[in-house]
Amino acid sequence: MSRTRSRTRSLVVAALLGLGSAVVPGGPAGAAPAVPVTRSALDPALVAGRGEAVGFLEQEAENARFTGSVIGPDRTAYTLPAEASGRRAVRLTPGQYVEFTLPRAANAITVRYALPDAPGGGGITAPLGVSVNGTARRTMTLTSRYAYLYNQYPFTNDPGADLLHPDWWITECGCVPAATTPAPVIVKPFRPMHFYDEQRLLLGRTYGAGDTVRLTASAGAAWTVIDLLDSELVAPPKVTAHAADALLFGADPTGRRDSAAALDRAIAFARKARLKVYIPPGTYRVDRHIIVDDVTIEGAGNWYTIIKGRQVTLGEAHTGVGFYGRDAADGGSHNVHLRDFAIEGDVRERIDTDQVNGVGGALTDSSVERLHIRHTKVGMWFDGPMRHLRIEGNVIVDQIADGLNFHTGVTDSLVRNNFVRNTGDDGLAMWSEKTADAGNTFDHNTVQTPTLANGIAIYGGTDNTVSGNLVADPVREGSGIHVGSRFGAEPFAGRLTIKDNTVVRAGTYELNWTIGLGAIWFYALDRTIDADIRVTGDHYLDTTYNAIMLVSDWSVKDRYAIRGVAFRDIQVDGTGTSVVSARTEGSASFENVDARHVGAVGVNNCGSFHFTPAGSEFALTDLGGNDGGWLAPYLPNVISCDDRPPVVPPPPPTTWE
Repeated sequence: MSRTRSRTRSLVVAALLGLGSAVVPGGPAGAAPAVPVTRSALDPALVAGRGEAVGFLEQEAENARFTGSVIGPDRTAYTLPAEASGRRAVRLTPGQYVEFTLPRAANAITVRYALPDAPGGGGITAPLGVSVNGTARRTMTLTSRYAYLYNQYPFTNDPGADLLHPDWWITECGCVPAATTPAPVIVKPFRPMHFYDEQRLLLGRTYGAGDTVRLTASAGAAWTVIDLLDSELVAPPKVTAHAADALLFGADPTGRRDSAAALDRAIAFARKARLKVYIPPGTYRVDRHIIVDDVTIEGAGNWYTIIKGRQVTLGEAHTGVGFYGRDAADGGSHNVHLRDFAIEGDVRERIDTDQVNGVGGALTDSSVERLHIRHTKVGMWFDGPMRHLRIEGNVIVDQIADGLNFHTGVTDSLVRNNFVRNTGDDGLAMWSEKTADAGNTFDHNTVQTPTLANGIAIYGGTDNTVSGNLVADPVREGSGIHVGSRFGAEPFAGRLTIKDNTVVRAGTYELNWTIGLGAIWFYALDRTIDADIRVTGDHYLDTTYNAIMLVSDWSVKDRYAIRGVAFRDIQVDGTGTSVVSARTEGSASFENVDARHVGAVGVNNCGSFHFTPAGSEFALTDLGGNDGGWLAPYLPNVISCDDRPPVVPPPPPTTWE
């Protein structure tokens, strides 16, 4: 293709995505222009075949018709734009609106938004007007009660709190405040984060392509930020015949009475009668764990059957709504199948010892399908040993911590076609603490906007696979895909396969190191990483800092290394700094790794910082086909160390020609 035609295509894509072009505020809807459909704020052509095959269409507010103002782009942590999809959103004051044009028939919408916090913390509520074609007016009640964390780990809801750990080093003053005289002034609120939430709404009827949905901010909040709208056509409620109907056992679909005991009775009967449990449409209050073993529980669909609970204090701990297998120490649970309902928790603070997750325990030979989970601590946290768990088609949003974690000895299990957005820690994780996770696969999932840590993280383990995923917009102290020897994990062994993933707008700023990470980063903290690790077919798009980073912590840089990682058939479209940043002893090979729009030197090779005459302690092997001039012929181990190179923001990614 000619250079002129390529340039034209790039401009067309940029215009469709609203990149570098003005968005004209609208008046009455009239013949409103179509709003581009995106995936993770990208042209869908750039991520074709990767991530979850979602049932909804995403439309970014900044590409719509509106009377507010665009915030962003900005990737600086602790800001509203940084946590927005695509790093931009629309800010409305009372009476202003955003108007979307439906791209296809829909009867349901999801709105991702942010509101201010209450002055003393704890959040506020405010209505949002919803109208279709200027009529059919509805109201959504928005809240920031589940948003706004502040301060140092494990965070607080109090914007006026003093430092939780004054004896920790902080980058804001470059000091340990408790050991500094005069004491530094700490601006409050300190490190605000986790701003966004989302709400779903059934529209009451089906509207067609070209109909317009207007969201109008109310006087209930000084401002309302609209990030995006997802629209979809939801199927009618499902009915399961020949099942133990929860209503017959006393479950209350109005939510006025607690239905936990009724569900226990339905489960006990279903196990004896070898039936499924069916939970009809309704909102059921459940304020504790439902223990499941050898049972199938089905709802009418996660838009219709909602299991909703309050957080309950038990001494110094809390409990809340969740479906849990028995502890692995007690034999775990088997043959459990959960599908087609929603779980809505009431978790507003991070307490890592609390068991307030949507799904938990040990589930062997089991499945979790088509659940919608929000406002729990972790959507799904599994403590093994356990095996043969299949997790498919779920939506996990607005979590205080992880989206999903395979913790300790989870084996031969599959996580596929799930959608995860707005987690407070890793979106998807395998953590091989004490016992290795082995033979597991994370395949074709979408992970968006983890506000802390990584999109997908693998901490040790044997023969695991990360394939076909789409990861976008990690905010701080993590990145798109992370391979870490840390947190006491068992060593990497066998083969770790990372293939055909797309990571966009990743490579975040590491607050404690004050350096930028990679879209994919390897970290040797607890031990050397030297398994058979193959990274094949990945795309790293619009990376904030480095595309690929390999690093050992300074305290162990002369003890641990990262060796033998093989990169092949990789596309790097835009980095703020380098294609490869090596800050460790070790080696890696590169074959058919193509890069363009590289902001700094292609290879930033610091090795383990001894700068010996023999060269860097990290060696790069050129296996050929590495286009773009980033891998210079004078390597493999020439020192090319620029500790903190200046960041040059790349242009928006386009289709690779």
